[in-house]
Amino acid sequence: MKNPIGYGMCAPAVEVHGTDQQKEMLRSLFSNEHIWCQMFSEPGAGSDVASLAMRAERDGDEWVLNGQKVWTTLAHISAYGLVIARTDPELPKHRGITAFIVDMHAPGVEVRPLRQMTGEAEFNEVYLTDVRIPDSMRLDDVGRGWAVSITTLMNERVSIGGGTPPRGSGPIGQLLQTWQTHGTGDAVQRDLVTRLWIDAEVNRLTNIRASQLRKAGTPGPEGSVAKLAMAENNKAIYSLALDIMGAQGMLYESYEFGRPRHALFSDDMYKNFLRARANSIEGGTSEVLKNIIGERVLGLSGDVRVDKVAAWKDVPRN
Repeated sequence: MKNPIGYGMCAPAVEVHGTDQQKEMLRSLFSNEHIWCQMFSEPGAGSDVASLAMRAERDGDEWVLNGQKVWTTLAHISAYGLVIARTDPELPKHRGITAFIVDMHAPGVEVRPLRQMTGEAEFNEVYLTDVRIPDSMRLDDVGRGWAVSITTLMNERVSIGGGTPPRGSGPIGQLLQTWQTHGTGDAVQRDLVTRLWIDAEVNRLTNIRASQLRKAGTPGPEGSVAKLAMAENNKAIYSLALDIMGAQGMLYESYEFGRPRHALFSDDMYKNFLRARANSIEGGTSEVLKNIIGERVLGLSGDVRVDKVAAWKDVPRN
């Protein structure tokens, strides 16, 4: 897929929170003329993204942004980015955030690659230094950035959860092919493959339900369930695939540095094994998703957090 962040994350946020002028920008997004990226995470604000420190200060009809974002997928080829920044440090962390659409070629925007253990660098760190954004590119009201974030992240988890692929395709399809080619035929191996196929099918059906809810409005916690299941299932699939392949599964063609132009799906099983490690980190760690499911689905009490009511500027940071 050439523009997954744009389709699955940025477009829903603009559709829900954007002005008519901003929604016109979606034409070039869906035509793949313009790639979009999402800039939320920072070095000190990953799982707790509301702790972000990037500042946006108003200057007449413009906003001036300064700060750093990290783990930004495909920022190196993006025309626009959806960014959240702190506009009022006097308010608690969730309330002092505002969302903007940033021209990724504007003066002051610097994109640096983050090389992964596969050798590729689909992720980036992005530095914004005195980047000026017109107020017309502010998404929703000032201070409503957290609402924009929730819309984006809930859609992100449905999108990362796997979309609605055909039965038996994707990672589980690769495992089946590997088993048919390299498998020993013993009952234990067959049972392991069967169990993972069942898990993959359950996850596929869960994600279909989540996608249907997304089409009807803002998605609920189903996206978190699908994303969590996908991450754990993918890691188990590629681990078993390498076990089935034996020594051949350890062969990897190249660790050379590369800058992908779109989201890739590789036939290299060892590369997929390495890449799958990130599935339980990107788009919300599995530990955070378990907390979300526990609180919003099971009704368990959440962690005690005193920083939710204190002014952001008064909360200690590393």
